[in-house]
Amino acid sequence: MKVAKEDIPAEIDSLPAVARHQGDFGDASGYGDLAAEYFSLKQGTDITALLQGLENDHCQSPHWGYVISGELTVTYTDGSEEVDESGDMYYWPPGHTVRAEEDTDVVMFSPHHEHGEVINHMRNKMEESA
Repeated sequence: MKVAKEDIPAEIDSLPAVARHQGDFGDASGYGDLAAEYFSLKQGTDITALLQGLENDHCQSPHWGYVISGELTVTYTDGSEEVDESGDMYYWPPGHTVRAEEDTDVVMFSPHHEHGEVINHMRNKMEESA
């Protein structure tokens, strides 16, 4: 699920400030500590091969974040895709993979334990192929 800034309802819209608020943007209940993450991906980066061996060969951690610059294509286990681009906030539920269509920087918030396991899996895959 993604939402562009201009599509987020303005709850406060006055001369000195605009506060936009999007409710129901992914459920974080049942997760422990969150990790704050900053990812830089070069154009053409596709993490799909690094996720092989995980459930459905997809990342099983949810993520909430913001695309600072660039463009990503997110593919879900059901085969659906969405394009998240500069200025979009996003929620990716468990069961996704990502590829960078151009150089991209994102900020993400993810459950520390769940995404830590995915990161370790990806790191091990990279070491195996080195």
